[in-house]
Amino acid sequence: MRDQEEIERVPAATQPLPAELEVSAPDVVPMSSQERVLSTRQLAYRRFKRHKLAIASLIVLILIGLATLLVPLISQFDYAQLNLLRRLQGPSGAHWLGTDQLGRDEFTRVLYGGRISLLVGLSVAFSAGVIGGVVGAIAGYYGGWLDNLLMRTTDLFLAIPFLVVLLIGSKFMDKFIPGGSLFHTVLILSLFFWMPLARIVRGVFLSLKEKEFVEAARASGARDSRIIFYHMIPNAMGPITVNATLGVAAAILTESALSFLGFGVQPPTPTWGNLLYDARGLIKIAPGLTWFPGLGILLAVLCVNFLGDGLRDALDPHQKLGSSA
Repeated sequence: MRDQEEIERVPAATQPLPAELEVSAPDVVPMSSQERVLSTRQLAYRRFKRHKLAIASLIVLILIGLATLLVPLISQFDYAQLNLLRRLQGPSGAHWLGTDQLGRDEFTRVLYGGRISLLVGLSVAFSAGVIGGVVGAIAGYYGGWLDNLLMRTTDLFLAIPFLVVLLIGSKFMDKFIPGGSLFHTVLILSLFFWMPLARIVRGVFLSLKEKEFVEAARASGARDSRIIFYHMIPNAMGPITVNATLGVAAAILTESALSFLGFGVQPPTPTWGNLLYDARGLIKIAPGLTWFPGLGILLAVLCVNFLGDGLRDALDPHQKLGSSA
């Protein structure tokens, strides 16, 4: 009889609860398909689009680059074409920015000078980025005595007054290394622009080599070179890209300073720096000869710095998507 009562009670437990005891499940809002498939690149692109100054700077730099590349189609004059009958003329329909002390078209020379200055900046940033990235990667990955050797060498280069070395090296390099003044300027600047990036990459690698994906790659038998170049460097591209972008601005300024002092790219090849050097004694007679290359330097450096700020915010993994720059 007792067993029968227990059997009869079992179905009662499966009956629905009273309405006042029922608890409704919380509403679950499904994620949209767009939010589920956002990759790291897509998030970085969205953050970069919110940085208005960076977008505007990128557009300006593209326009400057196109103008310097297409200058033979834009201008009918050659940068070295002389016309002594039209010396120091003001802006006109034929010469949009006037002429210099030898009758050369200033608009053409400013654009050609911008081409050389931007080429120097990009070349130095790329070569210094490669050197600094490799040195920092090796030092951070292997550590030990190799890390100490490479970092002490980096500190030694940082302690050298590089402007003095640049001036001396650019003066005597023609005697020892073949090549023109443009190649020598890029080479000298590259030798003194890699150290900050090397220290940054070393710090990133010290953090990355303790991550699980590196341990997994090492446990699977991957070689050190494959771990460094295929696993770790792609994860360090954010700091490398930002530092290389800002290095373009620093290289343009340094090259302009060297050329202004007469130690950089030598005439007749125009750069913004040696255009300022040529016009240094004409600032009262023809101020436009100093304004236009100076404005080119200012605009290019400002745009590169704003672009670097935008890339830094876009590639920062801790940056929220909804925050605006």
